[in-house]
Amino acid sequence: MKVLQFPLTRITIAFILGILLIYFLNPIPSIVFTFLFVAILIAIGAYFWTKTNNKHSFFFGITVNLLAFTIGATTQIIHTDLYQQSNYTNYKNIFDKNHNFTVTLREKLKSSNFNERYIALVNTIDQKKSTGRILLNIRKDSLKKDFEIGDRLKLNGILYKNTSPKNPNQFDYQKYLENKQIYAQLYIEPNEIKISATTEKDIWFYTSSLRTRIIQNLNKSNFHKEELNVAIALILGQQQDISPDIIRDYQYAGAVHILSVSGLHIGFILLFVTFILKPLPNSKYGCFLKLIITLLALSLFGVLAGLAPSVLRSVTMFSFVAIGQFLRRSVNIYHTLLVSILLILLFQPSFLFDVGFQLSYIALFFIIWLQPLLTMLWTPKNKILKYIWDILTVSFAAQIGTLPLSIYYFHQFPGLFFITNLIVIPLLGIIMSLGVLVMLLATFNWVPFYPAKALEISIYYLDKIINTIATFESFIIKDIPLNTLLLITRYLVLIAIIIWFKKPNFKSLMVVLTTIAVLQISSIKTKWDIQNQEELIILNAKRNTLLLERKGFDTNLFAKDSILKTSKTNTLISSYLTGNFSTLKNKRRLQNTIYFKENKILILDSFMVYPKKIQPDVLLLTQSTKINLERLLQSIKPKIIIADGSNYKTIQNRWKQTCAQQKIPFHSTSEKGFYKIN
Repeated sequence: MKVLQFPLTRITIAFILGILLIYFLNPIPSIVFTFLFVAILIAIGAYFWTKTNNKHSFFFGITVNLLAFTIGATTQIIHTDLYQQSNYTNYKNIFDKNHNFTVTLREKLKSSNFNERYIALVNTIDQKKSTGRILLNIRKDSLKKDFEIGDRLKLNGILYKNTSPKNPNQFDYQKYLENKQIYAQLYIEPNEIKISATTEKDIWFYTSSLRTRIIQNLNKSNFHKEELNVAIALILGQQQDISPDIIRDYQYAGAVHILSVSGLHIGFILLFVTFILKPLPNSKYGCFLKLIITLLALSLFGVLAGLAPSVLRSVTMFSFVAIGQFLRRSVNIYHTLLVSILLILLFQPSFLFDVGFQLSYIALFFIIWLQPLLTMLWTPKNKILKYIWDILTVSFAAQIGTLPLSIYYFHQFPGLFFITNLIVIPLLGIIMSLGVLVMLLATFNWVPFYPAKALEISIYYLDKIINTIATFESFIIKDIPLNTLLLITRYLVLIAIIIWFKKPNFKSLMVVLTTIAVLQISSIKTKWDIQNQEELIILNAKRNTLLLERKGFDTNLFAKDSILKTSKTNTLISSYLTGNFSTLKNKRRLQNTIYFKENKILILDSFMVYPKKIQPDVLLLTQSTKINLERLLQSIKPKIIIADGSNYKTIQNRWKQTCAQQKIPFHSTSEKGFYKIN
């Protein structure tokens, strides 16, 4: 791969490795900054040494990569709020009692069933200056108006730490929030909030006000609600009000990426702006004016779209393309890609852990690298066929590149993605052109009827097409298992095969065969590890008791009849099966006693029926059973007590106290998560 020969590629890789080191190891910051100082001195010394003796240029390259590595590490520390002394997580007793907060609303999120949700910046805690981001949950109230971005609120409440998943192989929402520098949540009632007279009028305030004005003007023009919500997502990158049904349809059809503003959208914006500026002369000053207007237009669109990782990446990359066009030089697209990665991660290293950011860059890289190879397979002479073929090759290149990572994160694959993209991309071009025009005019309180109606109709038919494709659920492959080892080895095989197709020779063929052998070894290792595993999991399920017994690839379910009937649609069960490469072999009705390896498990429910002479190793309490626990413990003397999610919290607290008095370990799944016996 020639791209690996670029010095910028090696620098970028070293920079990213530095970010990853801090992310996973959390070293002492002073040590990292000391290493940075040493790396700078070594790099300066190597530069002057190389200047006098060119034979040592290789050593200088190593020192530059070492410097990039330490810069990546220090960048991650500087941008990680936990390392800031002023961050609220370092405030004494912050999670133990109520405090007085003043916060500024930064971003509105999709609301839950009961709460309006915002990202808020902490200004003060108990009148002392503080910093950090929290997730603010405000109870819904139809009589209260929505708060505005930039509002400064005075609150009194208790911060709650983000909780880790309570069941195995679930989406880790705690880690997701931490990657966004959000470490706690605050729940508050609307009538308990005092709004400060001063509003923080920064760029976030003005862009939010502009978006609000656009949406209000479109609402006044009787724009249909569902189509308006999709239009706002497509043009402004705001998905808060899209219905879950529409999002599911786009996922099943393989088109969910168009609901997040990305390179495809920014590309249309660039073409649209270039078309508008065509009448300007191509003189020196005319071209410079075009460049300035183009960069401003792209930047404004990025801010309006909420500066999401995919938006930042696309705006940065296409800005470099525009600059390259102005300089009338051929732009090396790989360099453009690498510079945009470096710039974005230099200011926001946490974007590296954003799924959308990862998928966007991998998709772009494979489009640039693989799509030319696919186009060589067939050269249609008809213009329409060539256009269709170009769309298909771009689609296939992006899908091939992102397929392993998509399966790793989402465990499903939309089989009709190529049909979706073939129809959606031309229609999206029309929608983006109309949408930018309509929303630009809406900022000046004018919504022209015919363009707005054309936009509404276009989105209506886009949704209908997506919905029709999504109904073919037999083409959607779900619950595909994939672990980190298999993800890496599959990418190695994929990259090796593409290199061999680009330059078929004995050396590249041997690389392909080697990577295939590595993939086989990793598959055998995964299979061996799973085959030799045995465990019994007590899940945390609200108002229900769920036990999973797994031996290798086979899993048995123990639950009530109502759960057994709906086991195929139960997300807790399917997540566990997918994450452990297993299948549900047997479904059994829950009994009072279960034997697993050398452990006897006694299950007590509301009927309180159990064998009198049993001496269990594990006592599982369910359905808020009213047993006299103190007397029972003296009788059966278990090694541990477990209370699952079917019990009331007040009763669990009493059991916890009793176990503490009896000096018997107590595990509540609603507090500590699932319990595993292996």
